[in-house]
This record gives sequence, C-alpha cells and structure tokens, in this order.
Amino acid sequence: MATPVKMPELGESITEGTITRWLKQEGDRVEADEPLFEVSTDKVDTEVPSPVAGTLQSIKVKEDETVEVGAELAVISTGAGQAGGKAAATPEAEPEKAAPAAAGTGGGEGVEAREERAKQAEPAAAAAGDGARGAVVSPLVRRLAREHDIDLSQVKGSGSGGRVRREDVEAYLEGRGKEARPAAARAGDGRAAPAKEGRPAAGAPPRQAIPLVAGIREEVTPATRLRKLIAERMVTSLATSAQLTAAVEIDMTKVMRLRQRAKDDFKAREGVSLSPLPFSILAVIQALRTYPNVNSALDEDMNLHVYQDVNMGIAVDTPKGLFVPVIRNADQLNLAGLARAIADVAGRTRDGKVSPNELSGSTFTVTNTGSVGTVWDTPIINQPNAAIFATPAIVKRPVVMDDPELGEVVAVRHMMYGILTYDHRIVDGADAARFLQKVKQALEAGAFARELGLDEGRG
Repeated sequence: MATPVKMPELGESITEGTITRWLKQEGDRVEADEPLFEVSTDKVDTEVPSPVAGTLQSIKVKEDETVEVGAELAVISTGAGQAGGKAAATPEAEPEKAAPAAAGTGGGEGVEAREERAKQAEPAAAAAGDGARGAVVSPLVRRLAREHDIDLSQVKGSGSGGRVRREDVEAYLEGRGKEARPAAARAGDGRAAPAKEGRPAAGAPPRQAIPLVAGIREEVTPATRLRKLIAERMVTSLATSAQLTAAVEIDMTKVMRLRQRAKDDFKAREGVSLSPLPFSILAVIQALRTYPNVNSALDEDMNLHVYQDVNMGIAVDTPKGLFVPVIRNADQLNLAGLARAIADVAGRTRDGKVSPNELSGSTFTVTNTGSVGTVWDTPIINQPNAAIFATPAIVKRPVVMDDPELGEVVAVRHMMYGILTYDHRIVDGADAARFLQKVKQALEAGAFARELGLDEGRG
C-alpha cells in the first residue's frame, strides 16, 4: 500500500515551489501530520506535513529542485511490512527510485539519466538568461533576479547540478555592492567585485564571523531561514513602494466601556475573549468601503487592482517569527465573527498548524503592536497591499475635552494612536488622512452595543 506525496497548493497565484530540505530520508518512519519537507515559494518558506503515517519508501524530487503544484514528490508505504525503518525497505522500492519523474521522460530513464540530462541542459539555460532558467531556479530566485536586475547566467550556482540558489544571488549582490563604492567615481565601470571581497565561493570552508564590536564577548548565531526571509521581505517592501506613515489620536473610551460590560457574557457565548482588536478591524473595514483605493495593489505593469472584497491579513507574533495569516472575506463578518476568526488563525499560526494557503492573498493588513505595549509604530507594508494599519497600546491619559455645560475640561480617557503606513504611489496624503478620520469616527462613536446585545442607551 503506497501513498504518493504531492506538491500541495501553496496559495493563490502560486504554481510551483522549490524543495529546500527533506526532513526525513528514505526508509525513515514518518507519522501523519509530522513535518516531511521544507518548501520555498516567492511568498513563503514553510514545512509541509506528511499526509499519512508509514515509511518513506522513495524520494522522487531532490533538494533544490523546483516542481509544479500537484507533482509527485515521494512515496510513503503504509503497509505493515514497511514500518521497520530503513532496514525494512523492500526490494520493490528500488525500481520505484528509478521510475520517471513525469510522463514523457522515457520509460527506462532512471535518476542518473535525468541528472545527466539536467547537467547538459544547464549551460543552454544559462546562456539564454533568466527566461530560460525559469524552470531550473526557484520562484524566489527569479523574483530576486528581477528586482535587482541580475542576469542569472552571470551567477555561479552552488546547488545541485550548478543550480542558482538564493544564497548565490545574495552573494552576487554583496559582491556587486562592494564594487559599487569604489566604482562610483568610474563612470560606466560595471564590473563585479572580486570573489575575495564577497562571500566564500561554493565549496570553500565557511569564513569566520568578524566581530562587529572589538574587545567584547559575543555569541554568533546564524540567522534562521525564516529570519532571513522576513529580513528580505522587509527590505524588498521598502524598495518596492513609496511608503509614508500617518496617524490620528483616537478616543477609545466608549469602546473600552462596552468591552468591559460585554466581555464576560461574550466569552461564555462565543468561546473567545473580546479584545479591542476586532472593534478596530470592523472600523477599518467600514473605512475601506468608503475609500476602496486603500484596499488595492499595483501589479508589475503599474495597473491598479481595486478589490471589492476584504481579505484581512493579521500580523501574528510566534516563537518562530512573524507570520501574516489571512481572514478571507472579513468584510462579511460581524464583530463576533471577527473575534472568532482572529482567535482561530492566530492560535493555529502560533501552534504551527496554519496552512500555506492561509498565508497569502491578503488585500489589507492590520498589526496589533499594542499587544506587547507599544504606543507608537511605523509598520512596513505587507506586499503587495497598498497599506497596513497598526493598533498600538490603549493608554489612560488626561485629555482636554469640550463639555456642553462646562466648556473645556480635562478628563482621563482611553487613548490610542491609529497608524497607517500607505503606498504613496496609490494613496495620496489627503486620502490617507480621510481614511484615518473615518476609522477614528467609527471607534469614537462606539456604536457597537447592538452587535454585543447591549442596551445602546448606556455609555
């Protein structure tokens, strides 16, 4: 009994992925939902779990290979005779290893033949540039090459069969950057920096980290794959769009009083806690209906896509790093529905149970930096969104107010900054200000009593 392992759907518009690491080897025992391999796309790096329990009988796609969604990657044997680990591998597994990876490759062609054919095809792909290399480099590598105007035929690959990996592109960029400083005074000199000034060549021993500050004790820890991916995305986001941040002060007193009155009954009824976040997201959705250009994106050809639905990205802090799962059609949910959806995706993301498809497809993003006490923030846009809204901490402080009888008075209020980072290519400053005022008006009015089943007459 053999179960094929196929490349899963990894999100909207993603048609392929690169196997970056197998977490199990042929002959290893694997449990259902246990991480089986790591895959990289142009949007996310993630672990993919095993669909069944059994023994990993054969691996058909090697590390660094890029395959389409639905391609067969491996075979897991679920028979009792295969449960003994590597020693239990049956003779029938050997022909399986040599089977063709896809139809049309020749019935008798084995793994070695395919590898040799791939090596022979590599120079031709390199000579043809990025377009020809599209099938032999990962989507992430192609995107980096496109963003930094790199001819991949000039980049030496350290992957299997000379495949260009992300690390190779980063090394090439580092070398090019080092050359750019002395070359600034030499117009037209576009030579790449010598290899000795960049990263070590493939196969060379790793160079020792140079202390950034001399004379102090330190511990040097290599960045995780996720940390590198987050760093790359943040820098890419800033390089992609013209980002500007604006903010308004929001009096959250009415919201906080409603929350205080409703939170116990809400928890008993809905099964989740009632935080200020769903109130803010509901107000943001109302503002997006009025100013739909904030719920949009620019494509590579500078066409503006204005979305009619709101897929809300929610930034979630996890032990592994920052993830942004998506609540699809958030504009169709009421306050209770948003609270449940936030708790659901945030909990599953922290537990590592969110699917790759749930980490893409957002049209707007909210980040709740106030959950850890931050009172001010300048968030970076989650590409390709046009904007991101931050909800920092709500704090009590004295505020000057206009009382109809007493005139100007000082009162203690619950105050929060509503912060919007927006793409100035899409959203003008005046539109951003009007959007923030719409959010402010909705939250300060605090007209959420009916959604909470409360008497609207009480403040």
